[in-house]
Amino acid sequence: MDSPATSVGMCFEHPDFYVIHKPVGMPMHDDALGVIHAVRALTGEQQLYLCHRLDTVTSGCLLIARNASAAAQLSGLFAGRDIQKYYLAILSGKPAKKQGTIAGDMKNRRRGQHVLMKTRENPAVTQFFSYHRAETGRIALVKPLTGKTHQIRVAMKSLGSPILGDTLYGGKEADRVYLHAWQLHFCYNGEDFSITSTPEEGSRFVSEVFSGWLAEQPDNRSLPWPSFTLPEIKSR
Repeated sequence: MDSPATSVGMCFEHPDFYVIHKPVGMPMHDDALGVIHAVRALTGEQQLYLCHRLDTVTSGCLLIARNASAAAQLSGLFAGRDIQKYYLAILSGKPAKKQGTIAGDMKNRRRGQHVLMKTRENPAVTQFFSYHRAETGRIALVKPLTGKTHQIRVAMKSLGSPILGDTLYGGKEADRVYLHAWQLHFCYNGEDFSITSTPEEGSRFVSEVFSGWLAEQPDNRSLPWPSFTLPEIKSR
């Protein structure tokens, strides 16, 4: 289920870009309620550019360029898969495997749903580790290698463990969809950036048990992520 949109928060400021905390329920494209409108209100700047997107139900790190040149460069980093993205999710049940890679083409279905196919012509590729905590349920640390619409939500459903609250994909009812864009890692103009947005919404995300688990996690980049060879990027 969707939660009412609240205010955006500022995670990081740079002369060329912002990284904001997008709240649950805030759409990407809406003249009155969307992300750009909210960041304009927060910063007083009018010339802002979206470099990527998050689903309305997803919270967390969102990168906003402050000029056209930065927008082109940062969008190029996303398109070239040069920005590492890490997400947090709480699942409705135990996945078919505890860790690994989910890869396949995605196809649109009715009611705004997408489905994962067995073919891999232009696949969505998602890697994950899952952890069980009795007080919070099954936690997933997710690293999407591509950026398809609803990619993580579809990947978790394909394992028989849709995201908690994600009723569009069969998840159990909850106070929010438990998917959060946690970290971005990238190099911009020769400088490395590692930016984090801590979950602020959802009773399970803000619980002491979850916060304690989160504080214990090592650097995501040091984890033994499976090797996977992505297909060449098709020309746009």
